[in-house]
Amino acid sequence: MSKPAGDEAATDLTAAMEETMQRLQGRFQAMSDQLESKNILHEMGTRIDDLENNVSELMTQAGVEEQAATK
Repeated sequence: MSKPAGDEAATDLTAAMEETMQRLQGRFQAMSDQLESKNILHEMGTRIDDLENNVSELMTQAGVEEQAATK
């Protein structure tokens, strides 16, 4: 016994929608991964900037302390 034409069309539509949803999920995941990578790079840049500022402050403090010790 064969399926009625309406059932076959519904099955085809369901398969097409599932395929479309899988492609969208893959694209969404790829975009999420890219955004996460960019966020990690931004965070690393911020940490490097903070480290540079801390080193600069320490160098300044060491210079001030050396000058005070030589007086």
